[in-house]
Amino acid sequence: MTDERLRYLKLLSEKYPTARSVKREIINLTAILNLPKGTEHFMSDIHGEYEAFCHILNNCSGVIREKVDMLYRGTLSHEDRKELCTLIYYPKEKLTKLRRSGEGTPERYREIINLLIELARTLSSKYTRSKARKAMPEDYAYIIDELMHAQKDEDDNQVRYHNIILDTVIDLDAEDFITSLSGLIKRLAVDHLHIVGDIFDRGESADKIIDMLMKHHSLDIEWGNHDILWMGAACGSKACIANVVRNAIKYRSVRILESGYGISLRNLALFSEQLYPDMAPMDAALKTISVIQFKLEGQIIKRNPDFELDDKLVMQTVNLEDGTVVCEGKTYKLNDTNLPTFDPDKPYELTEGETKVIDGLKNSFLSSLRLREHVDFLYENGGMYKIHNGNLLYHGCVPLREDGALDEICIFDKMLSGREYFDFADAKARYAFYGKHRTQRDIDFMWYLWCGRKSPLCGRNIKTFERAMIDDKAAHTEKQNPYYDFYKTEKTCLEILAEFGLSGKLSHIVNGHTPVRTVIGELPIRANGRLLVIDGGFCRDYHEKTGIAGYTLIYNSHGLRLKAHKPFESIDEAIADNKDIHFESEIVETESHRMMVADTDNGGRISRELDDLRELLELYRNGK
Repeated sequence: MTDERLRYLKLLSEKYPTARSVKREIINLTAILNLPKGTEHFMSDIHGEYEAFCHILNNCSGVIREKVDMLYRGTLSHEDRKELCTLIYYPKEKLTKLRRSGEGTPERYREIINLLIELARTLSSKYTRSKARKAMPEDYAYIIDELMHAQKDEDDNQVRYHNIILDTVIDLDAEDFITSLSGLIKRLAVDHLHIVGDIFDRGESADKIIDMLMKHHSLDIEWGNHDILWMGAACGSKACIANVVRNAIKYRSVRILESGYGISLRNLALFSEQLYPDMAPMDAALKTISVIQFKLEGQIIKRNPDFELDDKLVMQTVNLEDGTVVCEGKTYKLNDTNLPTFDPDKPYELTEGETKVIDGLKNSFLSSLRLREHVDFLYENGGMYKIHNGNLLYHGCVPLREDGALDEICIFDKMLSGREYFDFADAKARYAFYGKHRTQRDIDFMWYLWCGRKSPLCGRNIKTFERAMIDDKAAHTEKQNPYYDFYKTEKTCLEILAEFGLSGKLSHIVNGHTPVRTVIGELPIRANGRLLVIDGGFCRDYHEKTGIAGYTLIYNSHGLRLKAHKPFESIDEAIADNKDIHFESEIVETESHRMMVADTDNGGRISRELDDLRELLELYRNGK
């Protein structure tokens, strides 16, 4: 035994100081390995749609309704089951309604508590009693544990004990107890949550979504291009800030800036009113920030030739006299030549007024404590990709060449591809926010990750200028990376999985970013089941395009299934009328044997810990 190994085992012996304590832990861990694996949920491209996301998180993507129907179909009516489900989703609101209607009687509370206890008992069956106890609200953990594990005995002592507990709970604060039980049920239904990118933009309440996620017991986030845009803005990238503000104005979601993060658009509005007095205020602000954005992006491209985006320097070809611009060698007519801040001799130089506006916005972004807190959360719980239980999760793409091979990117004087490129981008993104000696180039790279052609988070040729300034749709086509053609083949997916160290029949790629247009026959399951695209269009603006309102991928001990969500109206309607989201479920893959904890990443860690404990036990036994 090496000295290093002996030092490690000595440290381990501080936690387990006797042979008996080691044996107890070996028994405990061995039992855990033989429990069913916990349920994982995967969602992506939420895009600020707080109410729909809140409801799906509360109903655990329909799992709560499935369990309620399974348990109580024979004893409760359809309407009563709907009422029980809504109470679990929104306990405070439903209990208030119950009390005001005069139905909040002790008998009714007793009935509800008994139903919830039985449901919690069923959901806790795949956890150790210790883990289930840790999931319980601290104030009620002992009481809930007793109620969940009460057994009928010969003299009905346990039953009487159970009833006395219930009587006391109902007498003291039944509503608080029911609320706590509802939270426990939702926590037990989903062991781990994966958000595969794009919490931000379009919808106006990404901040509320992050507040919810910050309270979640177990999750990870794979950054999306819209997330990295906000992260870049929080790093101080003026180009990212201009993009964030432009998106907020364009998609009518300025609430998140002003109310969510305390970022005022007043100076932008006043400056825009001076420039374009005949335009509606928000239209004028959109035009002003767009021109600022195009200039700032041009500056980034010119000072970072390794981004290889020189063909996007189109503002230098703008001719206001004949109202044209040259894009990709073709001349197009501009839809607007009233550009008072544009100087054809210095097309990318900001005017004094534009500089004041963007400097003020930058100061607001950097001063927002709530934005800083949320971006900290994204860094601490997120990354460019995640490998979890044999699956590879990322938002965008693995850049490929036209022949399907991994594409090499020359960036920061390095030739990178595949996993190495993802790891580099992850490290650079962290350095841009936390690095003490970060440079402008590091911050510029955040903008590249948002929209660069070979960015792993984007992977297409973004045409923001063309879409804003040219009516001819021929100029709007955004060519995608070859990845989006090759990822439909099993061969390419297997090669990508191998690049990230994964192989075997249990491995899949879980991808977001590109909405699945079910209305034209697109399918989320691709490459013979190796790749799952789970962007189903949470955002209302996408519903018509996709035909659905989002996906949840569920991975439990029996296998994988994909749930398509139908559009959600509102939380108020859900509470008032017990309206739920309708789901359509599709089996993706069924395991030949039920997956246990031993088959998971955590199972691997436990097995290694067991090896250490057995070695420590042997040292105790032989006196060493």
